[in-house]
Amino acid sequence: MAGYFRTAVLLAGMTALFMGVGFLLGGTGGMMIAFVVALGMNAFSYWNSDKMVLRMYNARQVDAQSAPELYGMVQQLAANAGLPMPKVYIIDDAQPNAFATGRNPQNAAVAATTGILRTLSREELAGVMAHELAHVKHHDTLIMTITATIAGAVSMLANFALFFGGNRNNPLGLIGVILLMILAPMAAAIVQMAISRSREYEADRMGAEICGQPLWLASALAKIAGGVQHIPSEAAERNKATAHMFIINPLHGERMDGLFTTHPATENRIARLQEMAREMARETGGGSFSGGHRPSPPAPSGGASGSWGGAPHTGGGRAGSGTVPRSGSRPRGSSGGSSGGSSGPWS
Repeated sequence: MAGYFRTAVLLAGMTALFMGVGFLLGGTGGMMIAFVVALGMNAFSYWNSDKMVLRMYNARQVDAQSAPELYGMVQQLAANAGLPMPKVYIIDDAQPNAFATGRNPQNAAVAATTGILRTLSREELAGVMAHELAHVKHHDTLIMTITATIAGAVSMLANFALFFGGNRNNPLGLIGVILLMILAPMAAAIVQMAISRSREYEADRMGAEICGQPLWLASALAKIAGGVQHIPSEAAERNKATAHMFIINPLHGERMDGLFTTHPATENRIARLQEMAREMARETGGGSFSGGHRPSPPAPSGGASGSWGGAPHTGGGRAGSGTVPRSGSRPRGSSGGSSGGSSGPWS
């Protein structure tokens, strides 16, 4: 119920913002038109926002025949989490990243870029997919996709002020037009940030529980963050309102853990996962998770360690206790320790 309550609050806030922009553009009449449009957008977003986001990134759906290793991994992790099997998508993008979408667990989807499939080891990818399934389990995906859709619409509506802001019903005149163009997109971004950052920490925690290995995800986050710094995503730059959906912010120039970031600092997330690993080691009576452990460094931009070609650092303990399916030592299509830049079984 908490997930639905958060969704209702979000929809109310975004609708109010949409109406406020409409009022500044066209007075009372503009506000009423914006209200009707917002109601229609909310209904449309609830049923179709996930499809819109996947279409923005030209994601292609895969199955057990076209991507057996990835599909099988998600299937096993979904079973660990007690979730229905989500749809699985691959995005042709060199930047390593991933996100989840869908209005509920019964209509969920997880998407991974070809970059992340080339860059991460099998265990690290399992940590990432477990993180995305944690978002599904918490109903975060509905909030994320609706926010992305409406935030984009608010920004677009604010741009109309340049052409229609001179309407005599606008009580603030030219100053109101300028403020509207600046503050409306900022307000939409603040709503996104308010629901994003604490949610990432919680998804990290639950994702680590789903896959059974916090350090798998910690190592993955370090590599993804390094890849994002060096490899831009043109699709993400065109659709900035969707940035909060990804496991790591895909946009360049937004690295600080400050007021206007949609994600916590990666270093903070890794530190929490390392502490979680130490707590798990203490609870099991082992000492395998060394306090001095650090995730493996970011992979080179060419993805030389990709196609799950190498195992992440796990501190030497509990290596066989993970809950990821192990149908083979390597996915089909990979050889040796290098992907050679190909996407192996994901093509």
